[in-house]
Amino acid sequence: MNNMKGNVKWYNARKGYGFIQCDDGKEVFVHLTALPIEASLNEGDAVEFEVETSDRGPQAKNVKKA
Repeated sequence: MNNMKGNVKWYNARKGYGFIQCDDGKEVFVHLTALPIEASLNEGDAVEFEVETSDRGPQAKNVKKA
């Protein structure tokens, strides 16, 4: 799997999910379980991640702040 880069479009910490805007313009779903323990995302954060295909489309995993 390729590492991708992008920025957090929005993330709701209370609900535990959001979306990342990839550098190529695509949007990828991100769930709380893709983040390191105790990590949180904020709108605009630069991140690196891998993408896996889920039954609902592309989903980020192994998300790290860049």
